[in-house]
Amino acid sequence: MSEHVRVENEGGVLSVTLSRPERRNAITIAMYAALGEAVESATQDDSIRVIVFRGEGQDFAAGNDLADFLNAVPRAGEEIPVWRFLRALATCETPIVAAVHGNCVGIGTTMLLHCDLVIADESARFSMPFVDLALVPEAASSLLFPRLAGRRRAARYLLLCEPFGPEEAEEIGLVSHRAGSGELEDTLGRVVSALLAKPPEALRESQRLLRQGNRDEIMERMKIEGSVFAERLTSPEVKDTITAFFEKRTRAQSSD
Repeated sequence: MSEHVRVENEGGVLSVTLSRPERRNAITIAMYAALGEAVESATQDDSIRVIVFRGEGQDFAAGNDLADFLNAVPRAGEEIPVWRFLRALATCETPIVAAVHGNCVGIGTTMLLHCDLVIADESARFSMPFVDLALVPEAASSLLFPRLAGRRRAARYLLLCEPFGPEEAEEIGLVSHRAGSGELEDTLGRVVSALLAKPPEALRESQRLLRQGNRDEIMERMKIEGSVFAERLTSPEVKDTITAFFEKRTRAQSSD
């Protein structure tokens, strides 16, 4: 397990917390491995009734740790921890709840497509800046976001990389519950308690049925996206774009 992923099992709830607040929970390769292992283990353990995702600190997740990711560029078709995690999410047969706040960048947004319930507080800000980084969408978001939001609005999110807040996220169905300021944990507690009160086998089977219809299509789209993503990572355009991103961030930090 990564030191930056905290996994706690209590009362039938597996709580998985992104715990790298000093880097706004930017996800490293080691973190992806730990996340994938946690979800896979929970799916095989009937005593786990609910999986909960949280982020520690001011943000839920700032997306990929780009420096870490570029140090181990995958080849097309290669099995890497991020694909393992996404596949585990897409095939999970245990109800998944995410409680999000602050920035949900890149995979911090796309992973929510594979959660059964998503609670967002008023600080939540969603964005998918893949194209701005010369990359392409992942997590089957190129399939699922047009279905969720419609093609035109999905183009705003995935082509123009426009961010959006909790009200719009609830409107399109990315978010199932909204929490007021300081109420995220209380709202999460009520939702999890309601799930735990359901007959467990009926809940698990119903969740499985909800997911079953498009699972093969999702997995195929993830495979296609992953291949293009891996190709993009080796392109000069990505190298130039991400180098410019780091230079801009360094200048901004030096001016503070």
